[in-house]
Amino acid sequence: MHLAYPAVLSALLFCTGLYGVLARRNAILVLMSVELMLNAVNLNLVAFDVWLSKAAEETLHSGQALTLFTIAVAAAEIGIGLAIVLAVHRNRGTSDIDRLRDTAEGHEPDGSDTDTLATGTAAEKAEATA
Repeated sequence: MHLAYPAVLSALLFCTGLYGVLARRNAILVLMSVELMLNAVNLNLVAFDVWLSKAAEETLHSGQALTLFTIAVAAAEIGIGLAIVLAVHRNRGTSDIDRLRDTAEGHEPDGSDTDTLATGTAAEKAEATA
């Protein structure tokens, strides 16, 4: 088998994942696209490992070992990423990335400072309780 077949497939998978990261608005779909990009890298690692081991007559298979490490890191990343997405969805009620950026804490569309806004609300609270 030629090296071009898995390399082209890996490039197509990576480009599909890159499009998903750049175009999607849902955080879970962005995480899935990142996983697709990591799987494309894993395919490249294994393909080049097999190709180089045939050429060098070695049995070390360092590309496959690195692929296993990448899969372990990707599993940890998806676990932490989903936990963060679920926590944000519980607090904000959405996982839309554009809405999360717009409703960030301390973000004021009129350009007012958050310190003056915080003191103003504290003064209003003190006035309301008095």
